Amino acid sequence: MTTATACPCGTKKNFSECCEPHISGKTPAPTAEALMRARYSAYATGKIDFIEKTHAPESRADFDRKASEKWAKDSQWRGLHVIATKGGGPGDATGIVSFIAGFAQNGQDYEHHEIATFRKEGATWFFVDGKSPKAETVVNTGPDVGRNDPCHCGSNKKFKKCHGK
Repeated sequence: MTTATACPCGTKKNFSECCEPHISGKTPAPTAEALMRARYSAYATGKIDFIEKTHAPESRADFDRKASEKWAKDSQWRGLHVIATKGGGPGDATGIVSFIAGFAQNGQDYEHHEIATFRKEGATWFFVDGKSPKAETVVNTGPDVGRNDPCHCGSNKKFKKCHGK
């Protein structure tokens, strides 16, 4: 990737003005979101050293470098959508970033949805962990059908004698 190209993280800035300075080590990411964007761009550009280096020290033992290299190499990175952030600003010690990373493998599109936790030590942000968001509970807002109510299918039978079996 040349530095005159658009940054993979989707800010519409040039890579050289956005994530590359963080990935190359020239400047630390100023916020948790900036680090998360740089990590996405590192996957998109195959810079796995940066991914490993930006893991919090206590989580580096769980980092699977070979799997990360394979995922980065075998994927076509489709874009990043930041859903929400909580904390993670220049003056904060912790931050949370919810995002969706789009990618494709073998012609199939996928989305990786994650809620990532970050921690700042000195001037450096670290990725602590990521979790999948909880599935939303589906709530039926319509009226409940009682056993003796007419069946919803229109058969003119009571629900218990039709679909309530």
